[in-house]
Amino acid sequence: MAKALTSSLISAFLEMMAAERGASVHTLDAYRRDLEDYASSLTAGKADPVSASDADVRRYMAELGSAGLAPRTQARRLSALRQFHKFLYSDGYRDDDPSSNIDSPQQGQTLPKFLSIEEIDRLIIAATNHPGIKGKRLLAMIELMYATGMRVSELVELPFAAAARDPQMLIVRGKGSKERLVPLSDPARDALRDYLEVRDAFIPSDKSNGHADRPGQSSYLFPSRGKTGHLTRQMFLKMIKDLAIEAGVPPSKVSPHVLRHSFASHLLANGADLRSLQKMLGHSDISTTQIYTHVLESRLRGLVQEHHPLATRAIG
Repeated sequence: MAKALTSSLISAFLEMMAAERGASVHTLDAYRRDLEDYASSLTAGKADPVSASDADVRRYMAELGSAGLAPRTQARRLSALRQFHKFLYSDGYRDDDPSSNIDSPQQGQTLPKFLSIEEIDRLIIAATNHPGIKGKRLLAMIELMYATGMRVSELVELPFAAAARDPQMLIVRGKGSKERLVPLSDPARDALRDYLEVRDAFIPSDKSNGHADRPGQSSYLFPSRGKTGHLTRQMFLKMIKDLAIEAGVPPSKVSPHVLRHSFASHLLANGADLRSLQKMLGHSDISTTQIYTHVLESRLRGLVQEHHPLATRAIG
């Protein structure tokens, strides 16, 4: 009975997150995994989400530390169960919140990993030299990601309508189904134009109407014959890892998120401000964007050393 109750409470919480906060499928899956892991720990301790005490929550967090989970991962798990318990309290399933007094794990600031401009150039040159229609698709995806800083899920799920008319700006649907406008660079627009000329080749043939020799239709900019109807994140990851090898860039350094970090870091290094970057990245809170302040700090040091009258003063 307790297991069925726990399962129903988790489902109710996820329904609330989807309906009221617009959480994506990926976010909901992550919450479900984290809460089911938490529920398993409670069951082992003869408790459940309704009866759990702050000691049960502390024990679970201690288990995560003993299992060797990184502080960042522990903090994410704690955030999930805090929101879960807040939901249980607000909806009357219990009259307190056992997670409210639990401190987040201490974690050092991890600077985002990004590629140098020279490494990005090598990737783009390698993609430009990649043969055939797959080369055109690969170049378009690399240019779009580096020009906009999109998340990989946003890139592969871009609708065809977003880019059908040689746009100066792209409308990107991000977390919580929030839309934002991001400008396109000239190289990205050129690569996109070239790709659109061959896009139909990636759409499955229209067998349903007896026209196996004709392409069907797809609402995605990057269609695929797979179940999702669009190119998957996993496939794009493999594509850029292979491209890194061709470009002479260590594949361990390259990922979709690294391309996003590279966009942000290079933009700041060339004079962009944090507020503008926040909007382009789709961050709801400026504090998330502030992980890139290491770039600003470096730029400011350079400005002081170059322009401050005391920076080059001889010491007598």
